[in-house]
Amino acid sequence: MRLAAPAGDDPRDILAAVKSALHGAGPALALGATAGSSPAEVPAGTAVVVTTSGSTGVPKSVILSRSALTASAMSTAERIGSGAWLLALPPTYVAGLQVLVRATVAGREPAVLSGRFTPQTFSSAALMMASARGGERVPTYTSLVPAQLQAILDAAADDDTVLRAARSFEAVLIGGQALPASVRERAEAAGVRIVRTYGSTETSGGCVYDGVPLDGTRMRVVDGELQLSGPTLADGYLGDPERTAAAFPVDADGTRWYRTGDEAEIDDGVLRVQGRIDNVIVSGGINVSLDRVERVVRGIAGLHAAVVIGVADDRWGEASVIVSDAPDAHERAEELLRIARDAVGREIGLHARPSRLVPVEALPQLTSGKPDRERLRRNLA
Repeated sequence: MRLAAPAGDDPRDILAAVKSALHGAGPALALGATAGSSPAEVPAGTAVVVTTSGSTGVPKSVILSRSALTASAMSTAERIGSGAWLLALPPTYVAGLQVLVRATVAGREPAVLSGRFTPQTFSSAALMMASARGGERVPTYTSLVPAQLQAILDAAADDDTVLRAARSFEAVLIGGQALPASVRERAEAAGVRIVRTYGSTETSGGCVYDGVPLDGTRMRVVDGELQLSGPTLADGYLGDPERTAAAFPVDADGTRWYRTGDEAEIDDGVLRVQGRIDNVIVSGGINVSLDRVERVVRGIAGLHAAVVIGVADDRWGEASVIVSDAPDAHERAEELLRIARDAVGREIGLHARPSRLVPVEALPQLTSGKPDRERLRRNLA
């Protein structure tokens, strides 16, 4: 089967290519890389190959079949309902791609946010989506990353139009990274109906909503690592059979699983992700999960969007550093660091306390909206 890239990054062009690929009428779609950079042939049934390096800087090209993408869209509709979708994320990443897939499966043209994302462009696009079917309002949905939700909530505090737009959605899916508890509480208090999603490109996007797996998705924890199975799993990595075999083990009974690389617990059927297994430093001979430190730090007023990075340290071997682009981070650096060290010390232990706080004008981001942690590590090094 042939692999081809869309003519450009225009969401409408990508939507047309997605429709063609899902219906089997066109070539498989290459997103995130040109077709010439990958083998020209992909397995039969492939709809999209998404190439992304994530926050690690290691490229991977994930093969997603028509059946996996469709299963994901249908199980999402079964969980939250079906209606009209607004694309507010880059369509070259799986969260944005799935907005297009869900709209296609629902038989509706998605609304597309034009230009750069701002709370104002978001609200304009959202409020233009109002429509009815058989005298009843058509529910609307969108998908955002936490940084976008926070920007909307900040703007909504002084702009009723933004607040009305955010409230207009039947559900706002939030994924891509952990959602700080403080931001979730603000959204709930504002009347914004959010759904926290967990998943990855390898699972065709979110497959666990508010800790509960979608129909058909199974969860298990093996040696502390979360593994997932179900109809939404990717076929593997293009041109990399060894990596595919390592990431997608098969049970003796033939069940295929995806190793997420995340440390997690399952309590009475509800998933709680602790953080990346490999996002750990050794400080003074003790393992420190940077994800756990970051969750505590983001619970502090003024540090909701901060990022915690591991760096070399002459005394401890490695230490954690808080990087913040809060407007008052320069003036309050010492105070915020003291508060963060106290909070981390209480909740995790003295060994996990951050060594310093680095104020920056803006946190570098990947096009997906996630913090570019690899770039931050290089800058701090």
